Amino acid sequence: MEGPAAWPTGILDVVVVGAGFSGLAMAIRCLEAGIDSLLVVEKAGAVGGTWHENTYPGAACDIPAHLYSLSFAPKSDWSRLFAGQAEIAAYLGEMTERFSLGRHLALRTAVTAAAWDEAASHWRIETDRGPLAARVLVSGMGALHHPAVPDLPGLGDFAGPVFHSAAFDHGVPLAGRRVGVIGTGASAVQMVPALAPEVGALVLFQRTPPWVVPRNDGPIGPRRQALFRRLPVLRRLFRQALFWSRETQALLGFTRVSGMTRLGEALARRHLRRSVPDPALRAKLTPRYRLGCKRVLISDDFYPALTRPNVTLETEPVRAVTPHGVALRDGRTHPLDVLILATGFDVTASLARVPLTGRGGVTLAQAWAGRVGAHRGITVAGFPNFFMLLGPNTGLGHNSVLLMIEAQVGYVLACLTEMRRRGLATLEVAPEAQARSLAALQARLSRSIWQQGGCASWYQDGTGENIALWPGTVLSYRRSVRRPAWEEFVATPETAAR
Repeated sequence: MEGPAAWPTGILDVVVVGAGFSGLAMAIRCLEAGIDSLLVVEKAGAVGGTWHENTYPGAACDIPAHLYSLSFAPKSDWSRLFAGQAEIAAYLGEMTERFSLGRHLALRTAVTAAAWDEAASHWRIETDRGPLAARVLVSGMGALHHPAVPDLPGLGDFAGPVFHSAAFDHGVPLAGRRVGVIGTGASAVQMVPALAPEVGALVLFQRTPPWVVPRNDGPIGPRRQALFRRLPVLRRLFRQALFWSRETQALLGFTRVSGMTRLGEALARRHLRRSVPDPALRAKLTPRYRLGCKRVLISDDFYPALTRPNVTLETEPVRAVTPHGVALRDGRTHPLDVLILATGFDVTASLARVPLTGRGGVTLAQAWAGRVGAHRGITVAGFPNFFMLLGPNTGLGHNSVLLMIEAQVGYVLACLTEMRRRGLATLEVAPEAQARSLAALQARLSRSIWQQGGCASWYQDGTGENIALWPGTVLSYRRSVRRPAWEEFVATPETAAR
């Protein structure tokens, strides 16, 4: 991963921001299409994105590894059905080497701003390493990298270590200490079982109980790995089986309320009953909203961890953080030595984190003042030659988000190919086309489980609108982005731009 020989001073064809799954997939496909004038800019010191940053104990993927990998970069020797953080990060590093991305990578380089140069028809990008210019700008930043820190009175006064799960401080000794974990989302459900055997006491502060279903994880032995390596068709069939089992979930209950929603809830309650004998503890862990409204979590060891004698589940609201613990609204206080915030991410802040200025000096934040949205989740009116990967409403709650990334990368590449073929200086979605697609999306969302499930979640913005997830199957999204509808775009030829 040596990076470019010299900092680019000319106009690049494509600059990609972010070297997680999205950015790397985009870069690989660009190089395969002969687009060599390319730079991937990454603020961290290594590729991986989410899987480089999130290293908390127990971190793992909730999608089986053979489905949570790129179709054009298969891996036969995943060690477990659900891969852990270190193995996924290693896979991304191996992929970088395999496709010779090193000379196109600028690591430890943060993009601080980007603005469309109307006269020159290209993007001017500011980084902490120097300026860049690019005809096309692709955001591969994703939405889950801006930690949401709760506004708790006294949080800054806590005398012990305080850190977010997304920036886990492995230098803090936890053995035998009193540890508080705030939040019961995906990171907490993975982290608590890993921490509980080590710490002296653990208090988990829960605002809303999650729906938790069995993980059914297990190792993938050498014989099966060898079989997948020798007979790739079996690996592909296994991946297809995993795909269809999850697509069925979307069709029958993860995106709308149905009979399958009730069945899923019954299975989750049975999992809770089998794991937690104490009826009082079970009552605290029983959700009062519909399954799928919030992210459905998978775990075999979260519930058992809460039954340990050194673990306390606290459901009384937090009043304030004190220098030596957490004070509750009922007057009780839990003394603590370490406080860990497992409070997720601020999706809205992440999507518009880098100041991006389009036509007429309009920033992306201003364009999204009413509602965060993008045409097909990829392009935004008023921002020529700009594409988003995992943009608004393209996340998933039921299947592998990498399937969405690959569909979007194909769509962006089709746009880049068309620009080269027709000699276009600019390509941008028409405002009318974007408005129509967002209206159709809103109609689907109004009938979705997120609007009718009786909960609030990180999927939603401040007004309660779901800005994160796609309200349907992967297949339906793939159909919508199979090929760009050129009548939905405004194009400017190179000659007209001069």
